[in-house]
Amino acid sequence: MGLRHLFVVTCLWTLSCALLLGASSDGLLRINLSKKRLDSETLSAAKLARQERSDDGSRRYFGVSGDDIVPLDNYLDTQYYGEIGVGTPPQNFTVIFDTGSSNLWVPSSKCYFSVACYLHHKYKSTKSSTYKKNGEACTISYGSGSIAGFFSEDSVLVGDLVVKNQKFIETTREESPTFIIGKFDGILGLGFPELSVGSAPPIWQSMQEQKLIAKDIFSFWLNRDPDATTGGELVFGGVDKKHYKGEHTYVPVTRKGYWQFEMGDLLIDGQSTGFCAGSCAAIVDSGTSLLAGPTTIVAQVNHAIGAEGIISTECKEVVREYGEMILEMLIAQWVQSVIDEVRFLCELQLCERLPSPNGESTVDCHQISKMPNLAFTIANKTFSLTPEQYVVKLEQSGQTICISGFMAFDVPPPRGPLWILGDVFMGAYHTVFDFGQSRIGFAETA
Repeated sequence: MGLRHLFVVTCLWTLSCALLLGASSDGLLRINLSKKRLDSETLSAAKLARQERSDDGSRRYFGVSGDDIVPLDNYLDTQYYGEIGVGTPPQNFTVIFDTGSSNLWVPSSKCYFSVACYLHHKYKSTKSSTYKKNGEACTISYGSGSIAGFFSEDSVLVGDLVVKNQKFIETTREESPTFIIGKFDGILGLGFPELSVGSAPPIWQSMQEQKLIAKDIFSFWLNRDPDATTGGELVFGGVDKKHYKGEHTYVPVTRKGYWQFEMGDLLIDGQSTGFCAGSCAAIVDSGTSLLAGPTTIVAQVNHAIGAEGIISTECKEVVREYGEMILEMLIAQWVQSVIDEVRFLCELQLCERLPSPNGESTVDCHQISKMPNLAFTIANKTFSLTPEQYVVKLEQSGQTICISGFMAFDVPPPRGPLWILGDVFMGAYHTVFDFGQSRIGFAETA
């Protein structure tokens, strides 16, 4: 009997160690990421949400006095999601692991008057034995709407690791179409505490304080293979050497809140664009798919790769399909002279001049192999992106269209000029977020 008890105790101890280390022999906590195929409807909805703002776009990333600004609308075009559990036993939620915010929030069972809450999983505090009431009210503004709710505390299951007494938001009001359209239940912020609403510690800080991870870092590996079954991995407590090649290049965090650092010039086929040669601020943001930067540079990039505005492309499609019919109707009804016909044909060239209101631009999918390489300068090293890496393929009505991974985004000094490096960059470069030493590392993805 004594041996049996010893065996049981040994098994329980072994199980506890496995849970503490995220059920991984190398001591790493691994979170599998699922990937949603990006489609044009979702991307357009994300741009529309951005366009609905009444103030300038820089407010998306930098709040004004008295507001807590979280770029929630940006999550519409995010492709990567994961699952966590809140409470005991765990109630599962699909969340975005977002380095561009710092709070954890999920819909509450007390959310009665928002349509979005009825379309997603809701947290029920009465079903959890580890729930602790907090009750502090919370509102987060994000431009065209807001979320509201209150803080609670409970255990949060991340992978196989249990974070105790985590302070999080139960949302009771979600006033934006974003939450109806979005495929996620909530958001798990991985930014710095300085960005957190209500002084709630980000999940990695709680892991650090509870000594649940071996090293004070987390890392992202995003799988950009559209046919792969695995979307990627988020690793807490270290890095998986299978996820990258060579060594990481590290840069210090220059402004806590977002994971912000200083970058240098952007090169087109090895040639300087000049604008950021003296340095620009940059943010690594897992909560967005594309790359956003100063209009001056993005215009150069899109010109170099032959990108055209979405509206311009749609205009040309209309001309190709209906141009002759329109011309015949005009001739039949309002024939005046050959000059009128010539004038009409000239006006068709206005397609070239039509702007894209949301900044997105299409490219010819058949010309990708002929496009130039682009490179970001970080810590005096160049990080190149091939056309296959910076061109994003979308599904639209059963067809594939290609868009430039670069979008214009202007932030005036002293905050800007600013680059936002989203999944297009993080997919090409394995990214380490070292909160122990306040630095960010990049290495070529394996």
